[in-house]
Amino acid sequence: MLVFLSLGANLGNREQTLQQAIDLLRAEVGTVLRTSSFFYSEPWGFASEHTFCNLCVAIETPLSPLDLLHATQHIEQRLGRTHKSTHRDYQDRTIDIDILLYGNEHIQTPELTIPHPLMNERDFVMTPLNEILNSLNSKLS
Repeated sequence: MLVFLSLGANLGNREQTLQQAIDLLRAEVGTVLRTSSFFYSEPWGFASEHTFCNLCVAIETPLSPLDLLHATQHIEQRLGRTHKSTHRDYQDRTIDIDILLYGNEHIQTPELTIPHPLMNERDFVMTPLNEILNSLNSKLS
């Protein structure tokens, strides 16, 4: 299944952490087809002096949506993430991986919502996502 993920970090060596996450996604999730450029942004939904480094990836994966969620959460933990934000209580983080799209699936469970419900409100998601989509579309043309 073709999936799109958003990755972000605003603590530590952000670019290095994102590259480590991509390497782990490649090893544990599937084939990384495209990676966007880095996109730098101010924190969204909370105040912090630490800016974010973000990117999006397109991956071909055999994992189910919930298995993908668990795999990304495991990667976050391996890279130093201690807990996820709850009820939009955002804070600084070493890594955040969000599932944006999982094929054409629409999923609404207490654990997972796809498409990501806030992606269209976030330039730091949509700009790198559109970069990848444009790249994939030009390859298919």
